[in-house]
Amino acid sequence: MPTFHHPDFAAPKLAAAPDARFVPAPADGVLPEGFFSTTNLPTYVRVKGEWKMPREPRMDGALMLAPDGALWIREMRRVRKNDMIAVGAAEDGTEGILVHAQAFLGDTGEGEFKFMSSEVSREKPIDYALMARLLIEERERGGYPIWVTGPALVHSRARADMTWFIANGFVGALLAGNAVAVHDIETSIFNTTLGMNSQGGSTQGGHGLHMRAINRVRAAGSIEAAVANGTITDGIMHACVVHNVPYVLTGSIRDDGPLPGVLNEMTDAQDAMKAHTVKATMAILIATALHAIATGNMLPAFVTERDGSLRELPTICVDSSEFVVSKLKDRGTHQAFGVVTNAQDFMHILKLYVERELDKKGAESRRASAATATAP
Repeated sequence: MPTFHHPDFAAPKLAAAPDARFVPAPADGVLPEGFFSTTNLPTYVRVKGEWKMPREPRMDGALMLAPDGALWIREMRRVRKNDMIAVGAAEDGTEGILVHAQAFLGDTGEGEFKFMSSEVSREKPIDYALMARLLIEERERGGYPIWVTGPALVHSRARADMTWFIANGFVGALLAGNAVAVHDIETSIFNTTLGMNSQGGSTQGGHGLHMRAINRVRAAGSIEAAVANGTITDGIMHACVVHNVPYVLTGSIRDDGPLPGVLNEMTDAQDAMKAHTVKATMAILIATALHAIATGNMLPAFVTERDGSLRELPTICVDSSEFVVSKLKDRGTHQAFGVVTNAQDFMHILKLYVERELDKKGAESRRASAATATAP
């Protein structure tokens, strides 16, 4: 992925910029009028003559100056009375706040964060080789790729592929809804999803099998306990537990059960997801419109490397509908690369390319070792 550099703060315009202005929040959960609304792009705030980047970057937040001088981006609901909040509208540094839009969006002529800027088509070629290399690079550098999945991934027979990615260290965290875990566990126990067998045919009494799966996990007390006692023997949730991959399951108004551990309080779910999005170095969003957009709204567009340089946060959105991929980009996750295809094909082909790339790297390593061994 391309690497970007910080702005030149010695340039006359930025060197002469004033400090940002902060005013106290009037009440818990209430921002002062004129507060600066953040984007997911690299943002710099001038405090006591020094340009600083805030922690936990995301869109739709507020800039808060902590008593120790640290800058944070805070959601409105987390702001407390008298927290010092940045005010201003300018993003060009003239009010002490600079959004480095050109680095990621190019020169739009206006240099500001925008909605409704998508270019998505099912006719665009899909570079699976690049995605495979990115995943392998993330694993090699100890990155934190988050995967956000919908139940279609289980129904479409991509469950085994997802399990493989978890087991082989390509998943930092899994973010999903109750249904993903329910149907994955139903498959483990009954070899069906929503009562359908592996060929897509209905089974006797199949309409209630997902409820029976939920009941067995509730009887065990947790997904982890159901793995430990042998109720769940394979699949996505089994792999997460066995390989210590963290997961967040969030509820919805239509959920059955739900499973133990599902977060039904919206703000609790947001906080749990944020614990992973702030660490994300890559994101793959598959077959889930609402979860994809929710996660995209929490993600910055960039990753800050150890040397302080910036690179784009690879974000891949996969759906069979162009509408979903466009919607994600239109809601501000402009760095997302859209893949318009079904979950089964995407997962099968991506796994194939990752395996091919790993085989290639393995062959190169063996050749290098052989050359070293035969060198005089």
